[in-house]
Amino acid sequence: MFLKLYAIALSVFFAIDMLWLGLVAKEFYSKQIGSLLKSDVNWVAAIIFYLLFIVGLVVFVIEPSVQKNSWMHALIFGALFGLVCYATYDLTNLAIAKDWPLLVTIVDLIWGALLAASVSTITYFIASKIGL
Repeated sequence: MFLKLYAIALSVFFAIDMLWLGLVAKEFYSKQIGSLLKSDVNWVAAIIFYLLFIVGLVVFVIEPSVQKNSWMHALIFGALFGLVCYATYDLTNLAIAKDWPLLVTIVDLIWGALLAASVSTITYFIASKIGL
């Protein structure tokens, strides 16, 4: 079941996050931390993050939600997982990086919670629909 849930969650996560990064928040990040951004993305690091984040979502949120038959569990614990993960990055940057904007941290914490809650809940409903 893990691999099926993983494949679903990865697809959902990628679709949502690419919309966010590519369309919605691209200009925001450019304005806020443009001087800190590399001109060429380290795709290996980005892909490793995505793959590991989805492992965490499936193991700690989605599988337990499916076992409990609870979309609310997926929603609440997905939001908490996303908040904690994104807080690790953003609050560390806020603590140690020179000129790291508080606004970026706030937006990222909200986004991490919303993204993980959405991915977890959508994956739960897809899994329920196909009988996992």
